[in-house]
Amino acid sequence: MCRPFPKEHDLKPFTLSILLALAAPVAFAAPALAQAAASGPATPAQQKAAADFIDSLTDQAFVVLQDKSLSKDQSRAKFRQLLRANFDVDGTGLRLIRAYRAPNSPIKLTDAQVNAYRAALPDFVINTYSDRLYDFATAKVTIVRTLPRGNRGDVDVYTRITDPKGGKPIDAIWQVKAGAKPLVNNITVNGVNVALTQEADFKAYIEKNGFDALVDFMKKAK
Repeated sequence: MCRPFPKEHDLKPFTLSILLALAAPVAFAAPALAQAAASGPATPAQQKAAADFIDSLTDQAFVVLQDKSLSKDQSRAKFRQLLRANFDVDGTGLRLIRAYRAPNSPIKLTDAQVNAYRAALPDFVINTYSDRLYDFATAKVTIVRTLPRGNRGDVDVYTRITDPKGGKPIDAIWQVKAGAKPLVNNITVNGVNVALTQEADFKAYIEKNGFDALVDFMKKAK
């Protein structure tokens, strides 16, 4: 059966990247990065703002993981709130099925099908990955370096994720999109592009089982 998520041996870095991406805090202010909407590569100040943003959002994510007073349902609720409020779930979700929204797509999706998918995506992410996130409650994220990305002020933030309990370090590159509020646009984990991988997994599932089956699977994921 085709899978709409990574293989088990790829799951841990993928899971952590999803956690950290969805936990971007609204309260964090990065004025230098916010001014980067103009054309041109990101300046050193804008790169620093992007690094500070990643540093802040990972701290916010681990606060939830390390709060032992929260029940499983309470933790899920907090992650769900963070996801809906702070991450471009809708834009990213549509990007994952862009092949089926193109004019030349052999599968023509109706508005109702797309809307059902969009409605199912946030809970699918939370229900699929939340219980596995606690493997990373003691992990540490270190900023390694930053590089400008393109000519719109975007920044690639290179990080290394280590766990004192052992295991190989995880190298992650965060694509931080400039704008009124900085947002994580994509992540590459140990050389694997997370968005492209998830897009390929969804595509394989759809081609084998159909689009409605994918949405049904997402709704039932626990």
